[in-house]
Formats: sequence, C-alpha cells, structure tokens
Amino acid sequence: MNRQDFEQQFTSISDQIWEFAEPRYQEFHSSALQADFLEQEGFTVTRNLGGIATAFSASFGSGHPVIGLLGEYDALPCMNQIADSPEKQTDLPGAAGHGCGHNLLGTGAMEAACLIRDWLLQTHSEGTVIYFGCPAEEGGAGKAFLTRSGCFDNLDFALAWHPGSKTGLIKKALANIRVIFDFTGKSAHAAAHPELGRSALDACELMNVGVNYLREHVKSDARMHYAYLNDGGDAPNIVPAAATLLYALRAPESTYVAELYDRVSDVAKGAALMTGTRVSCRTVSAYAELLSVPAMEALMMEAMQEAEKPEYADDDYEYAARFAADQASPSIDTAILPADQSINLGSTDVGDVSWQVPTGLIGVTTEAAGCALHTWQIVAQGKSPLAHKGMHYAARILFVAAKKLYESPERCALIQDDYQHVIGHRTYQSMLPDSIKPGDF
Repeated sequence: MNRQDFEQQFTSISDQIWEFAEPRYQEFHSSALQADFLEQEGFTVTRNLGGIATAFSASFGSGHPVIGLLGEYDALPCMNQIADSPEKQTDLPGAAGHGCGHNLLGTGAMEAACLIRDWLLQTHSEGTVIYFGCPAEEGGAGKAFLTRSGCFDNLDFALAWHPGSKTGLIKKALANIRVIFDFTGKSAHAAAHPELGRSALDACELMNVGVNYLREHVKSDARMHYAYLNDGGDAPNIVPAAATLLYALRAPESTYVAELYDRVSDVAKGAALMTGTRVSCRTVSAYAELLSVPAMEALMMEAMQEAEKPEYADDDYEYAARFAADQASPSIDTAILPADQSINLGSTDVGDVSWQVPTGLIGVTTEAAGCALHTWQIVAQGKSPLAHKGMHYAARILFVAAKKLYESPERCALIQDDYQHVIGHRTYQSMLPDSIKPGDF
C-alpha cells in the first residue's frame, strides 16, 4: 500500500468519528470503528477494557519495551457545528461536536500504532505496541478509571498527543476534581407563604458568592469554575426546593486540589446553614497533574524535529485565514515551540497515566493560529486538510519517538532513571472515591 492510501484510511476514520460526535461514555460507534479496524490489521484487541464498554486495547508484537499509545474519541456536549463554516451555525441544535479535536487525537495515535507495527515486522525487532482506546476524557476521567483498574501497569512508556493551534511539548497540566453539590430546600408560594420556603437556589447563589470571595485567599495558579445543572425552576413565585451546582477545582498539584475541595465544601455547608437547606456533595471526576520528565521531553523534541513536517498549500493558508484569530499574522503556526516552553492544555487524564509510567505528551497544529479549544471553530475545522495534515504529522512524531526507544536500551534506561528521580518519594493517589464508577455522572 502506498503512503497516500495508507494515510487515507485514517483520514476516513477520523472524519467518521467527527460525524458520530459521541460524548463521554457514549462513544459506541467511534470505539467500535477503531477496534474493528485494528483487529483486521492484525492487532490483538481486548474490548470492554477496565469494565468500560467504550474502552479497548489493541496490542501487536512481543517483548520489551512495551509502548502504549493513548487515544481519545469523545466529543463535547452542545458543540454541533457545520464543517468548514466560519460562521456559527448548526444542523443539529444541542448535539455534541468535536470541539477538542478528539476525532483526530485517537485516530492519529492509532495511525502511529500501525506505523510501529509495520516497522516491527520489517526489522524483526523485539518490542510491543499497545493502542489504548480511552473514552470520556472530557469530564469523565476515562484514563483515571483505567489506571485504577491497572490497565497501564505493564507499560514501559506511554506516548500521546493533542490537536491544537501550536506544535510543541505539553509539559504540565493541572490536577482537576469535579464535584456536584446538590442543595435541597422546601417549596412554598413565594408571595403567600414565603416564610415556609427554604430556597435551594438561594443556597447555590450564596455558595458561589462565598467561593468568589475565597478566590482572594488561594494560590494564584488555582482555578475554581462552576455551572448550574439544575437552575431551581422556572417560576419566580415558587420557592425552589432543589438546585444543583457542578464545580471544577484545579491546581498544579493534587494535594492542593484536595485542600481546595475541603474549603469549597465548607462554603457549601455554610450556604446551607444560612438558607435552612441541606447539601450533599459527590465527586464525579478527578485527574492527576501531569508529571514532567526532562529526558522524555528531550526524546519528544527530537521526534518533532526529525519527523517529516506537513507541506501547506496556498489553499490551506486561505482556509485557515477564515478562522484565524489574528488576521495580521500567518494563519497557520508552522513553528515548533522551543524546549523551554509548554503548550497550556488545562487538565487531562493523561496525568494519571504519567504517574504509572514515563509519558511523553505533545501538541500538534491541526487548526488555524490562535483558535481556542472547546469552541465551535475547532469543530468546523475538524475535517479539513489542515486537520488531516496535522494528524498524520502527529502519527509520524509518535512513530519516530517509539522507534528511538525500541532501538536504544540506553535511552530507555536514561528515561526510566529520570522518571524515578522526578517521582522521588511521592506516590500516586487518585482523588476518585472507590464508590464511583465510570459514567456515574
């Protein structure tokens, strides 16, 4: 098979997953499409990985090093957008869309797995590659649950990438916990008998005010976000008896996120006391921070520089200009960020994997310069030649990095030693309660 036909297979798979646009833990068509393809390509596929219906692994080869490639394919809720349209428009209002490029992310990692398979066969080299189809990165902590199930225990290294508007290392990602606060009060007629009511909506509002005052007294790199899941009803003359908040708490270290959780929970309890309501809280998702390993970062920098880079035509620049944030600058960022800089990804459950095994994570340009993730503009560009070229480049980078590991036991040992130095005496402790199961939220 020539290169064009080889890459076209993955372009087609990526576009199909873009069309499926399945949100967390609902990626039945997306995961089946990838698993079936890899099974046909000679990989040994394990479905229902970690007891999650939309998770799987696909393994090829034998012996060490064992390299895991991390894929994702979940979409974001309410992000539906017509492909290639630079104007906000949807043909399926309220439907999900790939506003974080996961149709490209998983497919590119799968393409890398096939490149590695071909190389292992051609060179008769020892080594194993495992592609992990990981669900629910968007708020569902898919890899954290897979980590808890021991799915990554036998890996020597893990490699991953993320689509975006820049190419470079991703050296840090914030720990993140998501907690639901359910307030329960007492309904009453707001005019005739207001004294009988206990407003759950008032409790939510007071909690948010309290947390906003708390911001002054937390570390500057901490983040606290919230959203209403139940807005307390539609009629202003009825005291709302139920209202619900979802909080996301972030910080560079899980230990500080745990401290934030305790302080925010105290604010919630105070709001309940002030309003005569009751509050219960439940953790629904949690990610660890990403461990940065300098020796692994050096490997990924070499791979980005050595892998064949995309060639962009005038049509690509003209297409990107329709979406670019800054019309005065080039519409596609073709540079590789210097090694001392990092792409800011926010949070990712790749962090949990990085506490199990040395993990290399990079960002690769798949969209117009300056575009922000989790927006309809990303959805619109998800099936473009620009996106496809970035995806194929990412696959080549991951392949080059893996090949260097297979070819150099000394490089492997160096990274492992550096990894142990970075971890030191720290141990991984997931913030997920033992009682929570994948998809509970």
